[in-house]
Amino acid sequence: MTQPRDFSMYGAVDLGARQAAAQRRQQQAARAASASGAADGTPSAGSESAFVFDVTEETFNDDVALRSRTTPVIVDLWADWCGPCKQLSPVLEKLAGEANGAWVLAKIDVDANPRLAQAFQAQSIPMVVAIIGGQMVDAFLGAMPEAQIKQWLAQVLSVADQLGVAPAGAGADSGSGSGDAFDDLPPALSEARDAMETGDLDGAAQALEKALADVPADPLAKSWLAQVNLMRRVSSVEPADAARDAAERPDDVEAQLLLADFEMASGDAEQAFDRVLAVIKRTSGAERNTARLRLLDLFEVLPPDDERLKKARTQLTLLLF
Repeated sequence: MTQPRDFSMYGAVDLGARQAAAQRRQQQAARAASASGAADGTPSAGSESAFVFDVTEETFNDDVALRSRTTPVIVDLWADWCGPCKQLSPVLEKLAGEANGAWVLAKIDVDANPRLAQAFQAQSIPMVVAIIGGQMVDAFLGAMPEAQIKQWLAQVLSVADQLGVAPAGAGADSGSGSGDAFDDLPPALSEARDAMETGDLDGAAQALEKALADVPADPLAKSWLAQVNLMRRVSSVEPADAARDAAERPDDVEAQLLLADFEMASGDAEQAFDRVLAVIKRTSGAERNTARLRLLDLFEVLPPDDERLKKARTQLTLLLF
């Protein structure tokens, strides 16, 4: 297994490409309709199900990055001109159906979504990537036999167990030997999980705030709420606008904090922490407290044993005391 790294597409996705991507998807849907019933194994929208779905640059953060907080997401990067993709994708789709929710398959057409391919640093396809808890934990290239794919999936799901990421009610045929990690969630957390999986960030936040009202120190609720609030803050602004505003207004606390949010969401936690720490260092009073609270919120996104988190906590203590 490769070393996990933070993974989110905020800052990497060119939102200006939405129109072109939408047009491409319409063309793909037309081709899929005309080729219905074909036996060549070409991935298509017709293969979508509860456990297999297409992902675009505009849906990635909800469907993959956020969903991976509660369910392992396997990403299949493919193209309709790719011969090996036609062999691999149907196998992955079949295994996703058999897993019955223990993990889900997100398919990305690299032609329609070139910025996603770039973000994954995909030099060749097919490329299959495992995303767990917002982190890219492993990947492989090329078409592998089904038996080897099952072995790889078993390793991925073992990592998911270790990270505490497993959906409630996952099927027994998943091959993971798990799936019960979230079976006994309190109602508020269960509601929040369901809202997160459907991309309802406001609903998830409300449920998590209720969960924390009942149990203020619940670490899972605190972590989920920090992640949801981060997504809410960055989803309302274009990444390029946030970067420009921060560059043009270096003394604007809100502009710097927003760019730190984007840096955190794109996986650069160290840069995000350094930016907020710099704000805390040069401000005082209400502005300093605003920055301090934002940093504490960003701390909750990472696991407590993360070395970057430990370093930033130490720096914060030195600044405040």
